[in-house]
Amino acid sequence: MEPAGTLERGIAVLRVLASEPARRMRATELVHATGLARSTVDRVLATLVRLGYVRTGERDVQLAPGLLELGAAYLRGGGLGDALSPLAERLAEELDESVSLAVRDGDGVRFVGQFTRRRTMSVAFRVGDLLPAQRCAAGLALLDPGAPWAEDDQLIEPGLIAVAVPVRDGDGTPVCAVSVVSHTSRHTAAGLREHAMPRLLKTVAEMESTLAATPAPAGSLGTSAPAGADVVVDGSRVAKQELGSGFLQSLARGLAVLVSLGSKRGGVTLADAARATGLPRATVRRSLQVLERLGYAAADGSRFVLLPRVMELGYAHLSERTLGEVVQPHLADLVARLRQSASVAVLSGDDVLYVARVATVSIMTVDIAVGTRFPAYATAMGRVLLADRPEDRLTALTLEPLTRRTITTPDALVAAVRRAASDGYALVDQELEEGVRSIAVPVRDRDGRVVAAVNVATHASRATPADLRRDVLPALTETAARISADLRHFPTTPEPGLRPHD
Repeated sequence: MEPAGTLERGIAVLRVLASEPARRMRATELVHATGLARSTVDRVLATLVRLGYVRTGERDVQLAPGLLELGAAYLRGGGLGDALSPLAERLAEELDESVSLAVRDGDGVRFVGQFTRRRTMSVAFRVGDLLPAQRCAAGLALLDPGAPWAEDDQLIEPGLIAVAVPVRDGDGTPVCAVSVVSHTSRHTAAGLREHAMPRLLKTVAEMESTLAATPAPAGSLGTSAPAGADVVVDGSRVAKQELGSGFLQSLARGLAVLVSLGSKRGGVTLADAARATGLPRATVRRSLQVLERLGYAAADGSRFVLLPRVMELGYAHLSERTLGEVVQPHLADLVARLRQSASVAVLSGDDVLYVARVATVSIMTVDIAVGTRFPAYATAMGRVLLADRPEDRLTALTLEPLTRRTITTPDALVAAVRRAASDGYALVDQELEEGVRSIAVPVRDRDGRVVAAVNVATHASRATPADLRRDVLPALTETAARISADLRHFPTTPEPGLRPHD
């Protein structure tokens, strides 16, 4: 396959997968939907799996969190989110209503910022979602260059109302729209306008001043290559050596060019993209031509910028995944490997709260369900999660003897928690319940903070502490690393996703 055609075919497969992101598709369905040969689809999927953009099961294919980096590149390169999100979030708090940021995308508007208020009737728009411009306040505000504001009185959906104001650049051109969104159970359209407009106009004025004060920088990325240069070239060479003809190097390089366009606000030059990826300029130029033809990039003078259409490649669905949904496939792989039940939990107050679990079928099993709570001090996952707490908060915990082995003195708990932090894992031997041994390791977010823990628990008759360290800990550590790698693609750590009463 020629390089340009390979990139186009790879994106065609991603678009089909992103069109129904919640559904597991089979390779044969992708063949029918794209019109590509089965051998081509198989090679595209093998490449996307290696890049972390999709996952394959025995028969099906799903989008993976790594794909978020494509939409994140647009958000980063556009610069609107970083500059305007704090002001939009403040407006949502002031009005106690949901606030959105949206940009024009063809005949529609695409959301690039969403700041919702938690209510029974809440806004379900997500960052990356596309709405028809003629049927929403943000779209109407952007369609008419001279419009001072626009409103949506249940145009897009019964009960939903919104008022929007365009945010303009120094030339007076609308670059995005800010919407305040509510429900008819709270306001009429006129009532929402009266309630929101004064603060909305003030916020838009601040946004315009912010954009004027932070213009897109001129010049190139610099004489030295940015961090990560040559990674694409070296990484694709290694993958090519390992997978042979199953790895489409030109697809990997083309997608890397796409990501590189978001490495600087306001876009990058061809030379910038070549330095960022470590690729020859001719290779970068061919990829840019494909991306322009598909509507994912555009030339702006000597620079190339990503267009909001990039967000259609699964960003809205993937960014809304709960922590439980992110970790579930990793837990399933771990359980298949160890033939032991495994769980993920987060810290909730002084308890661990189970957010995901995969159990093995056994006559004797540890009976735990998603939503279960246990006191953190007596569990392996709890000791991993408590590691960031200051000593005075640890010593303030109420320690009750749940078994004859439970740690019940503050000094012993502090020592156990500090040991878990130092060792990188915690092992608890029958402190929560007689006969139950558990080993856990931390899961970290993009900032390196411990946000969850993954564990394997078993009956004491099946494994000694030494067995758990030797046979379980390596696989557990690898699983936690893969989960942490997925979480690095999320702008914020996904919510656990449990119901409020869990």
